[in-house]
Amino acid sequence: MKDAAPVQPVAKYRKDYTTPSHNIDSIDLVFKLHQTQTVVVATSTVLANDDATRLSLVGEQLNLKALHINGVDWSDYELNDEGLVISNLPAQFDMAITTELDPSANTALEGLYLSDGAFCTQCEAEGFRRITYFLDRPDVLAKYTTTVEADKADFPFLLSNGNKIAEGELENDRHWVKWQDPHPKPSYLFALVAGDFDQLVDSFTTRSGRKVALEIFVDKGNLNRAHHAMLSLKNSMKWDEERFDLEYDLDIYMIVAVDFFNMGAMENKGLNVFNSKYVLADQASATDKDYLGIEAVIGHEYFHNWTGNRVTCRDWFQLSLKEGLTVFRDQEFSSDLGSRAVNRINNVRIIRGPQFAEDASPMSHPIRPDKVIEMNNFYTLTVYEKGSEVIRMIHTLLGEEGFQSGMKLYFERHDGTAATCDDFVEAMQDASGVDLSQFKRWYSQSGTPTVTVTDEYDATSKTYTLNVRQYTAPTATQEEKLPLHIPFDIELYRQDGSVIPLIIDDKEVESLLHITQESHRFVFEQVDEKPTPSLLREFTAPVKLEYDYSESQLVQLMKCSTNEVSRWDAGQTLLSQYIKHAVTQGGI
Repeated sequence: MKDAAPVQPVAKYRKDYTTPSHNIDSIDLVFKLHQTQTVVVATSTVLANDDATRLSLVGEQLNLKALHINGVDWSDYELNDEGLVISNLPAQFDMAITTELDPSANTALEGLYLSDGAFCTQCEAEGFRRITYFLDRPDVLAKYTTTVEADKADFPFLLSNGNKIAEGELENDRHWVKWQDPHPKPSYLFALVAGDFDQLVDSFTTRSGRKVALEIFVDKGNLNRAHHAMLSLKNSMKWDEERFDLEYDLDIYMIVAVDFFNMGAMENKGLNVFNSKYVLADQASATDKDYLGIEAVIGHEYFHNWTGNRVTCRDWFQLSLKEGLTVFRDQEFSSDLGSRAVNRINNVRIIRGPQFAEDASPMSHPIRPDKVIEMNNFYTLTVYEKGSEVIRMIHTLLGEEGFQSGMKLYFERHDGTAATCDDFVEAMQDASGVDLSQFKRWYSQSGTPTVTVTDEYDATSKTYTLNVRQYTAPTATQEEKLPLHIPFDIELYRQDGSVIPLIIDDKEVESLLHITQESHRFVFEQVDEKPTPSLLREFTAPVKLEYDYSESQLVQLMKCSTNEVSRWDAGQTLLSQYIKHAVTQGGI
């Protein structure tokens, strides 16, 4: 007998997106937690789109126990390899699905699982389908009410999304807690945690005067190492109010930090789940870098409350909509609270190192991919870090005021919805009046552009010319590359270190040049001596810069550049030149 042929993975394409056949307005979940036989009752209010009478729900590793439509036992359904297909449905109905699952056997650590004596969930990207049969896709947003029941001695804390609205005792030493999230959210943001933890309690008063309870749950014995995380959370909440005019929207904010969580952290609405590495720190166990890393990750997950939760992704091809934007926000948070130069330098190192390598590999992809086989493969440096650089370029082009106006319009248009990268760019464009139509190519074009610069100085006419060319090499899935809109910041210096004004056609121009074609020629007037140029200051675009700097020019930039990142960059380039020279001369 021949072995069965291996199942070939099926690719999904962004162009094939279709709206769901049904919407789910609300869902009431009841979890009766047991280590091996957890029962979940999911009661949903469902509305059909376009007179659909057939509903296909996805589900994995589930045991279907009951199905009721409008309170009636429903037999017109079919179970298949992908899930549950229900037929002959009315236009609007209540659907109750009872499933049984074995959390102790869930070694995938997606959905509901049991580890180290506690229940935990991980639903991003497609884990909710391991809890119940559902429209497990990010563009289906519902209001969740969750009741969690478990043994009180083993699981004294029963946590889920939203605000706690009720709790009580049951027979056989069990208890229950009910949570209600008033904000619609996709299934990937659902969370449940049940266990026995140490608890750190604090509060934060929002600028409108609401008192928000803050609670951090950690493994027993780790309470003294959670205080920095709590301070970071409070700083994040204050910063988001001051910088982005965004206030927290629930009565409680919870963080659970456990060793067994298999991701770094997850922004579930009101109930973040972290790996302990990104929460626990004290002077005896952590370095300065650890403290700063915790502050950044705590901030990142909190900032997702608006950029990811209140406005989420229409589909997983749009992942950078929430991740690139939120990485930018956590970078700005760290820069405002700490050293902007040091944070920017660290970000540049990531882009020029592993992200550029990813761009140059067979895995090269745009920040908004067009094709995917496995959704979890989307969580890349390109989507996150290069995605953040694309947001930063928009900020550079619009300025702080224009960018904040764009953010405000973005939330006005899309709060409580599932949006796209195009929706974000259009809000930025409409709010600022800046044309971003060509800039949008950054979302669809893969690879790293190379910007090559040559220069000429004419002492007679006192003109200095920069010739700038951009080129992006073909990548595995894209042969043809189009010119991008590259913000390119420069400054010119005299030998004494003073800055030379940038004058074109007798008018002083800004230092930010706009590279939009394959080649540009910029002629600067009234340049009284041959200058030293500082190019791509602050690393204003994720590109490779090619310019033949002399040793003396690099030394001058290290001494007189007004931008700290440029001074660091000049030092790095000079060091590289010395190393290469030493190698070629046999000195190393």
